[in-house]
Amino acid sequence: MLTIHNFERSGRGLRIAWLCEEMGLPYALRLFGYPPPADYLALHPLGNVPFLEDGEVKIHESVAIALHIASRYGPTPLLPPLTHPDYARVLELTVFSEASFGGLLNTLMGAHFMAPEGEKQNWSIRGATMRCEQQLGYLEARLGDRSYLVGDELTLADIAIATALGVWRGALGRDIPPKLAAYRDRLLQRPAYQRAAKANGNI
Repeated sequence: MLTIHNFERSGRGLRIAWLCEEMGLPYALRLFGYPPPADYLALHPLGNVPFLEDGEVKIHESVAIALHIASRYGPTPLLPPLTHPDYARVLELTVFSEASFGGLLNTLMGAHFMAPEGEKQNWSIRGATMRCEQQLGYLEARLGDRSYLVGDELTLADIAIATALGVWRGALGRDIPPKLAAYRDRLLQRPAYQRAAKANGNI
């Protein structure tokens, strides 16, 4: 049984539950508030989420977890075969969701929720905001008029980007460009997402 540790309503843990629902994998979801409890810190001293327990495998970082699950319990259309041209594109955008966009979201959330009032709009925050807006334009152009970011089916790239967009809108209260917003709204109607979101406390 997969066990996903996550903050209540956290989008990064939600993406792992959503992945499990799409793949039909049973999982247990352990939710807690912030700051994390002592027993979780004993398991994972960094205290960030999500954290996965999968038998002998115990890992954090949502993209690493998603790739582990899709690879170990696939094959799945969510991650094309290594030799397929779409594999690299899915990998690129899945990593982009955290390494580029998500990293800046962490900076913005830290300022939004914890910085003193006079430092919430310093140079770094303004620069991070501008970069995020540039990246959103890039994603909207990559999407174009298609239903999914890569190919004709849902992939890990869609799950990763849609949940990152949820952090941008939900935690930070920022607007999503129209095409990306419509794309995300469509994905959130999927039964697998609805089940995961309900279990995670998002709806």
